[in-house]
Amino acid sequence: MANNYKHLSVKREDAVATVALARLDARNALNAELIGELARCMEELAKDDGVRVVVLTGEGDFFCAGADIGYMRDTADFSYEENLEDARGLAAMFGAVDECPKPVLARVRGAAIGGGVGLVAAADVALAEEGTVFALTEVRLGISPATIAPFVLRKIGASQTRALFLTGERFDAARAREIGLVHEVAAEGNLDAAVGEKIDALLAGGPAALAATKTLLREFRDAAPGEVTEIMARRIAELRTGEEGQEGLGAFLEKRKPGWRKGKTS
Repeated sequence: MANNYKHLSVKREDAVATVALARLDARNALNAELIGELARCMEELAKDDGVRVVVLTGEGDFFCAGADIGYMRDTADFSYEENLEDARGLAAMFGAVDECPKPVLARVRGAAIGGGVGLVAAADVALAEEGTVFALTEVRLGISPATIAPFVLRKIGASQTRALFLTGERFDAARAREIGLVHEVAAEGNLDAAVGEKIDALLAGGPAALAATKTLLREFRDAAPGEVTEIMARRIAELRTGEEGQEGLGAFLEKRKPGWRKGKTS
């Protein structure tokens, strides 16, 4: 795909697309242009059959410093209707990350503040480097982290969300792992190696199975109690009888790699 973005750097290496927030002068803070570009980029990658894993990161020493000061200043002058439209656009960006059918892996270093934490929460897998700082400081600005709340709440649970939203206190990568915001913490200098290992693990899964599993989890999240069994039964039947499921089972019985892993050494 063409890198036709002003505030994103998008690179492809085989089946892996790396999407980096690229506003170095603003510590990769979110503004209206970047928000729109990231939503569009994730939607394009979702439709790209050549992409199997998306790595979301930030250029330089910051993952994302939250909302840009100039952007916040602009929204302060918006009318209620303009703020409503802007908030919907921001929600669409987080939703595009969350709902991408490809696994999204957040590579986090430096700092993730406010909306940066929202991006980490919306990703499927998150790895942080030691020394990374996290914070949800919206209440200290007299606003609420409303747009990211659904993603953070699902990721770390009600108790931790309430404490961090209300205090606005900073916390480190170890605590982020403890509460489930990130899944692994890499020693300084080892983040890329850890990301590479996780990419290999994701590429070992069937592309259709990975997408179906993400859909399944969303369906379970939104389903009424009586619907869960039928959803489960329908999804597993579809996958077992599908082309990829047949190939995966055949490869297992024949003690060979499935077609989607040809050329892999792991």
